Amino acid sequence: MYTTNAIESVNSSFRKVTKKGAFPNEDAAFKIFYLRILELYKKWEGRHVANWAMVRNQLLMDDRMSQLMQQYDVAY
Repeated sequence: MYTTNAIESVNSSFRKVTKKGAFPNEDAAFKIFYLRILELYKKWEGRHVANWAMVRNQLLMDDRMSQLMQQYDVAY
């Protein structure tokens, strides 16, 4: 699968926030990911992801990702 620098940056960011601690349950890990995503939204607001159409189409091949993307899809 083709990935962009933006996706690699998100993955790196997730590794940084999970590296330091143990989480008592799955919800705790999801909360830290959610908070990190909010920070990244603020950082990247107004920027465009290069080749987003190609990345989006590849993500839509996975059934679970397809359902999530349809749920949160924004019309441009």
